[in-house]
Amino acid sequence: MADLVISSGLVVAGADSSAVSGVAGETIAAGKAVYQSSTTKKWMLADSNSATAEARQAKGIALNGASLNQPIAIHKGGDLTIGATLAAGQALYLSDTPGGLCPLADVGSGEYLCLIGLAKSTTVLDVNIQFPGVAL
Repeated sequence: MADLVISSGLVVAGADSSAVSGVAGETIAAGKAVYQSSTTKKWMLADSNSATAEARQAKGIALNGASLNQPIAIHKGGDLTIGATLAAGQALYLSDTPGGLCPLADVGSGEYLCLIGLAKSTTVLDVNIQFPGVAL
């Protein structure tokens, strides 16, 4: 299996969503995993095999699309209709494709593990990001 194919127009936060707002540091589509740059404070695409250590730890999922310097809302935890077909009970991880989400089987050697959440149904992801700081 590969990265989730997310329909960005279908990404919707649940009633228990914990969200923050900020500014995009690059073009970001809804449904992509992001981190906040410690230097610019802007949101950027997270990447499990990035040379930049902070980029390997996702901090949330973009709720809307944004280009450089535009406002963006970030879902940090709780239920999220992700706009893709999930397998209930499936764990999703940060991918080596910037912003991508994938199952554990697609996290390759040398990539850092960053659990994004567990699928509660075929459409809803319970976002609870965990980053143990270890690579496969």
